Amino acid sequence: MIRTDMRDDRVYTYSDAGMKILQVETGIVYDDALDVPESGYTYTETDIPIEDELSDSEALNIIMGRDADEPTDSD
Repeated sequence: MIRTDMRDDRVYTYSDAGMKILQVETGIVYDDALDVPESGYTYTETDIPIEDELSDSEALNIIMGRDADEPTDSD
């Protein structure tokens, strides 16, 4: 179920079931979201579980803006 809490004048939105959430207006999927109240964003819960940790290579690909299957220098 989608939950919302206020955190320092921001709306914190998350799934209490550990699932990713979908921002309805943009179609972007997040683990959780922190928005200004005026944004008016709405969210739905997906059936995609939030993964606990990324591998080093997954994190590096995100930082470098690479696709998941692109080789890194260490591959």
